[in-house]
Amino acid sequence: MLKSKLLLLIFLLFVISAVFLYKKHFTAAHAEPAAAMDLESTAKLQNGDLIFHTSTSAQSKAIQLATKSKYSHCGIIYQNGGDYFVFEAVQPVSVTPLAKWIARGKGGHFVVKRLKNAHGVLTPAVLSKMKAVGEGFKGKDYDLTFEWSDDKIYCSELIWKVYQRATGLEIGKLEQLKDFDLNAGPVQQKMKERYGSNIPYQEQVISPASVFASDLLVTVMEK
Repeated sequence: MLKSKLLLLIFLLFVISAVFLYKKHFTAAHAEPAAAMDLESTAKLQNGDLIFHTSTSAQSKAIQLATKSKYSHCGIIYQNGGDYFVFEAVQPVSVTPLAKWIARGKGGHFVVKRLKNAHGVLTPAVLSKMKAVGEGFKGKDYDLTFEWSDDKIYCSELIWKVYQRATGLEIGKLEQLKDFDLNAGPVQQKMKERYGSNIPYQEQVISPASVFASDLLVTVMEK
């Protein structure tokens, strides 16, 4: 009798474990493809589109407070074959599968913007030039101090320089560090960590908020 109960218990534990592992595998295997399919069914993406989300990085809150924007990270969308990727300045500058990029943002929320006259400006030749400019930044370190140089680079700076150098267009208004709201606690903390007492208030910068607000862009997708 005891042996029968023991065998039944072992069998039940085996069934429960099998169901758990199956659900875990099924979720992992289908999560990203489902996100990508949903994205592509919402609207047709184009090479050169810009995508924004709220990063979950340690500096995201400080960027949001300083720029008064919910969006703290951005990148350029390119298509390779049948797949979409985001060219972005992280550590280091690299290309990330679109579904993975979206999943990394807060709540999976994102906005895609496009140049208003994209069909006239982003010709195959110009897109090739954009990619060539981007290649010059690929592999470079992320710029934690937001300096206006090509030695290191941050997300909105990457977008601005790629577009400006390939098309002549300036996507977003350039500002100086002193133009932002630097009074909030998280902002003060990040500035102290990165600059100490030598804060470069005159440093030229381009924020995700400024790129997002550019009147050269139109929103084509939001989720």
